[in-house]
Amino acid sequence: MKMWYVRYGKRFLDIGLVVLFSPLWLPLFSLVACLVWLFMGRPIFFLQERPGKDGKPFRIIKFRTMVDKRDEHGNLLPDRERLTPLGIWLRKTSLDEIPELINVLKGDMSLVGPRPLLFRYMPYFRERERLRFTVLPGITGLAQVSGRNYLSWDERLELDAQYAERVSFLFDLKILWKTFIHVLFMKGVSPDVDEAETWLDEERSGQLHD
Repeated sequence: MKMWYVRYGKRFLDIGLVVLFSPLWLPLFSLVACLVWLFMGRPIFFLQERPGKDGKPFRIIKFRTMVDKRDEHGNLLPDRERLTPLGIWLRKTSLDEIPELINVLKGDMSLVGPRPLLFRYMPYFRERERLRFTVLPGITGLAQVSGRNYLSWDERLELDAQYAERVSFLFDLKILWKTFIHVLFMKGVSPDVDEAETWLDEERSGQLHD
């Protein structure tokens, strides 16, 4: 039953919910796109290659929340110095993630699954943590409803592994409901990534892999 759901049922759930709620998210999509264009200019979207299921690359789509400010050496400034007031609001409300619904429709992502991280982290995942690549990455996931980016890397990646082991229809519905509550009350997320978490590769660099 689990394998049927992972292979077929999960995709039906994703498409069904995205289409069902399109009268809600499409107007929001248009509104946020206009706001980003008015207050930040182009490009409207942030595009970046991330590892998906089985580690295969795909291009994630998000609304842009930062400007391209650099220091005198041409290096990008920290997030907190590039985030705009609009970008902070988009991150707090999670509205910057709406374009990822396009990734869901394309089949690159699921509504629920481990968050797609950076390719530079690939050498630093431990064996158990690589279970995250046995399922599609998600817009939300078990880690996101358990503390989001205030959790340590070990905690987040363990929750991702647990999700991959426990994935089911009812489990996905439970995570989606908790996500709605978290987004509604803007719980457990910091708009400034530099403030809330370290970089996985920097934290684990030089450590022995399990």
